[in-house]
Amino acid sequence: MSAATMKTCRAVMALAFAALLAAPAPAAAQEAPDALVKRVSQEVLAIVKADAKVQAGDQARIREVIEVKLLPYFDFGRMTALAMGRNWAKASPDQQRRLADEFRSLLVRTYSGALTQYRNQSIDYKPLRAEAGAADVTVRTEVVRPGQAPVQIDYSLAKGADGWKAYDVIVGGVSLVTNYRDEFNEQVRAGGVDGLLAALAARNKGGGAK
Repeated sequence: MSAATMKTCRAVMALAFAALLAAPAPAAAQEAPDALVKRVSQEVLAIVKADAKVQAGDQARIREVIEVKLLPYFDFGRMTALAMGRNWAKASPDQQRRLADEFRSLLVRTYSGALTQYRNQSIDYKPLRAEAGAADVTVRTEVVRPGQAPVQIDYSLAKGADGWKAYDVIVGGVSLVTNYRDEFNEQVRAGGVDGLLAALAARNKGGGAK
């Protein structure tokens, strides 16, 4: 994947990442997954277009919005396990908790900076193809960008006691969590699970590339 394509994917993932997470908890527990994605993505687009601080690139404001309103609706434990692959089993319960916390911080750092790029995008929502009572579904959408090719975004969601939560976002065929797998595997090979934890912590403190 070229640098330009990766930059575009990250920008679109930022919208996907935020859009999926913006619903209040009671509504999230009651709504069908496709209805949830449609409602909250429309809400987030409205915020991105109207919030002066977000538009100005105020990272403190963007992170505040994400931390307070968005993060409870991702299953970061499952996301981290998917990103770690077979190495997840090598981590102790405490290491797994710390990895999930660091991965969450990494995603916030990586994608919050791209939210200011959105102006005139719209979203086309595809019919949900899932059996009645399904607890694990894929919600398919397409981001329409003026003068550019549309980008397909697929949301993987699972329903638990707290309602629907996202555990992956696939943008143009690129999975958010598996996109990190080769990097994480390499870091575990080089320094073990503690080496990966140290690398993630350094990046989240600004000591490494995003």
